[in-house]
Amino acid sequence: MEKEKRSNGNGDISILALDDDPIVTAMLQSYFQKAGFRIDVENDPFVAIERIREGDYDILLLDYLMMPICGDKVVEQIRKFNREIFIILLTGKRSLVPPLQTIRELDIQGYYEKSNRLEQLELLIESCVKSIRQLRTIRNYQESTASLIEAIPHIYNLENIDIVGENILRTSMNLLGCQNGTLILNFSDGGAPEIRIIRAGNGIATIENQSFVTLVGKLRKGTNSEGQILETLLYDENNSVIGILGVELADTPTLHEVQLFQLFARQSSAALGNTLLMSKIRKSYMEMAQMIRLMVDAKDIYTRGHSDRVAYLSEKFALAMNKDKEFCERVRLAGLFHDIGKIAVPDEILLSNRALTESEFEIIKEHPRKSFDILSAVDHYKDIAHIVLEHHERIDGRGYPNGLKGEEISEEARIVSIADAFDAMLSIRTYNEAITFEEARGQLVKHKGTQFDADIVDFFIQWLEDWEQIEKELENCTKFL
Repeated sequence: MEKEKRSNGNGDISILALDDDPIVTAMLQSYFQKAGFRIDVENDPFVAIERIREGDYDILLLDYLMMPICGDKVVEQIRKFNREIFIILLTGKRSLVPPLQTIRELDIQGYYEKSNRLEQLELLIESCVKSIRQLRTIRNYQESTASLIEAIPHIYNLENIDIVGENILRTSMNLLGCQNGTLILNFSDGGAPEIRIIRAGNGIATIENQSFVTLVGKLRKGTNSEGQILETLLYDENNSVIGILGVELADTPTLHEVQLFQLFARQSSAALGNTLLMSKIRKSYMEMAQMIRLMVDAKDIYTRGHSDRVAYLSEKFALAMNKDKEFCERVRLAGLFHDIGKIAVPDEILLSNRALTESEFEIIKEHPRKSFDILSAVDHYKDIAHIVLEHHERIDGRGYPNGLKGEEISEEARIVSIADAFDAMLSIRTYNEAITFEEARGQLVKHKGTQFDADIVDFFIQWLEDWEQIEKELENCTKFL
């Protein structure tokens, strides 16, 4: 009965017994199988070396005096490719044990003088087992730490709280080898608090079926582990609860897995907190810039909605060009704020219904630079300020304010320039009547290679083949921005 108790928990340890006497290996196998170990036996030293090379053994019980080679030679061969296996020498006589220096050099963990009583050998093996499990724990922590470090960049995304949440859930499940998981987010980006549930696999019903308040109360004391489920709270920088993360493991979680989960939860809290903070900052920037833009629209009724349409055209066209997300966002914002500098233009010039004088037009031509100055003052918009500055430059170098030409003008500005001119031609202005779609398209073609980038115009004209659908969306484009 005592033997049965000792046998529990040894199934994760694999032993190979090597002795040229089959009676000895049979005895060892019988004894240690009863102790719960996985044990194989071998009587040929050369075959044993290959079995260790190809297999996954933790401990080698090795007879010292064998034919055709002795145990120390076997160890020499094994140590050339395996430094981790624990080795115990078996000898018939103490006097035949190799010198201590040899045992150290070959990294042999101990030796046992053969007898019919195997308790002493079992104690030696148990000592090896403790060391093996400690090394496994250390290795698991090292691997988990490396995995965690590798995973952290994937959970940070300052653009979208949903993307961050999905990345957190997916990464936590990958770290712990889970199939099911649930992340409940509780946040506010300036409006009313919102509960959002993100699930993977079948989710975690015990989490999803409880109220958020109930779950928070249960988890306030720390990470909870019930059966195969791990769950924990996620906090923002003010120590307010912004989420609950739960995953379901295949087995009851180990202490190591609980600790890894806790470490990842702390990183996830930071990622969510940063995203929410950036969302609030971005919203403040947008509200401030929107206020200034509306002030410009209020000054000039004829340009009202123009910036919205330019932003829409620029972004949708950039998407059609297969530009990446960041590029499309830059042209959208640049289109939205390209005329923001007109707030500095006097009303008598901006609203004039007569031909402008040369000096008045020079003042108008300063609005890209004024727009640049306004946007450059806000860190969040510095990367679009130069696009706005360049949107009246021309491919032939005759534009303003800096007379750039060709590829000196950023690609984003070349796109916004076309969208700006196209929408302006279709709009009624104080100084000219709107023209038809066909006429506006013809003007783009006429001025490609001089005012506009020829390749981009060709692509833009091709994109406009779906003009009926684009025009419908333009009528309500503010809802897309």
